[in-house]
Amino acid sequence: MQDLPNGFTGFANRPKNSVANYRNASAANHASSRQSGAFTGSAIKGSSNYQYSRSHASHPSNITDAPTKEELAAIDERDRRWAWVEIDRSAIQYNVMQTKRLLPNSCRLMAVVKADAYGHGALEVAKAACSAGASYLGVATVDEGIELREAGMREPILILSQPPAEAIPLLLYYQIRPAVYTSEFAIAYAEAADAQGIKAPYHLAINSGMNRIGVRFNNVVEFLSQVSFHRALELEGCFTHFATADSLETLDFQIQINHFVEAMRAVEAAGINPGIVHCDNSAATYRFPKTNFDMVRLGIAMYGYQPAPDTHRLIDLRPAMSVHARITNVMVVPMSEGVSYGMNYRSPGSVKICTVPVGYADGLMRLLSGKIDFAYQNRAVHQVGNICMDQCMFEVDLRSRANIKTLDPQIGDEVLIAGPHETVDCSIDTMANRAATIPYELVCNFSRRMPRFYR
Repeated sequence: MQDLPNGFTGFANRPKNSVANYRNASAANHASSRQSGAFTGSAIKGSSNYQYSRSHASHPSNITDAPTKEELAAIDERDRRWAWVEIDRSAIQYNVMQTKRLLPNSCRLMAVVKADAYGHGALEVAKAACSAGASYLGVATVDEGIELREAGMREPILILSQPPAEAIPLLLYYQIRPAVYTSEFAIAYAEAADAQGIKAPYHLAINSGMNRIGVRFNNVVEFLSQVSFHRALELEGCFTHFATADSLETLDFQIQINHFVEAMRAVEAAGINPGIVHCDNSAATYRFPKTNFDMVRLGIAMYGYQPAPDTHRLIDLRPAMSVHARITNVMVVPMSEGVSYGMNYRSPGSVKICTVPVGYADGLMRLLSGKIDFAYQNRAVHQVGNICMDQCMFEVDLRSRANIKTLDPQIGDEVLIAGPHETVDCSIDTMANRAATIPYELVCNFSRRMPRFYR
């Protein structure tokens, strides 16, 4: 096979309408255009102006080999831009099953799939989690719940905050349970349900000390007495959320759990059935099994990330997300020349600079510039220069070393940008540490501009 520029020779198993073949067609068309319709001319000596002329030869009207719309639509998204995200559904299932093994038989597991399942894809994650034993789904917005319902999910769905009252008709139509913590919303919700002759199930959000949402723990019985008269209202559950379940210091956690238990005892003493009692997020699920109660809410752990510094001793988890790209350019940059905006990185010489089409608009944070490694041919390659909006660069050392093969990067070669790897630390946990943030933020930020592929 004849080599193309930069040594790229195409892919062995590509279909006929692949990018490699279109590249050949494009090159042929470009050569033709040079003959019939290109710019020609030269610079005027001593001047910054250029003289040029352009052929205005008309394009032939009898072209018959242009691809059809169907053929264009069949071009794989990974061949439209060489950057994509892979989600391992078996890792989601594994993490759910590992967690279920630790729970009492009567304890339900809610799969928290808000924020498009932390960037993993809500529907695919919901299906994988439910097939592994999850029996409830948690979302953050009405539209997130509607998306799951319209895709055919029939499990109970809870919105983990109280939506606007204007969304009540949607809640009832799609059978989505809201969190409730104001009497005005509770009555409006009940009235709308009663007008349709149906029930209005809800979960009572209780503020046990995080001070974000919820009825304050010592006002729960009073609140219920104000709204429970309505025949349509149905208290399906009570819950709170912990602010420090992942902290090695447990004082604030103990204060919150005491407040929550105090509220539940008061509810039962008033003769009210609290329904499904739940409070544990991922960290509390593993660190404080006595508070698993009737249901746990599995969030970050379901996606394979340890929710606290000490939970790796309690549970084995497998990250489900990995970010991939192909090299779009390779060049040898002479010593001392800069790379990328600001030229904060200067070539030390004897390196190739490789470009991949992933940037901060895709979720690769700019503040990680020069702080992370990618995996290329099972070797660590260092990201260099400022991460751009749509692209970034890494270097490959060309200096020979004993017993170590020199890498020879080519356009089209695959690179692991982020995710689990046996020998290279390019994990999302490591990225989060170097960005002084949490894995939640990074996985949520990897944008839909990079298509998701499930395996």
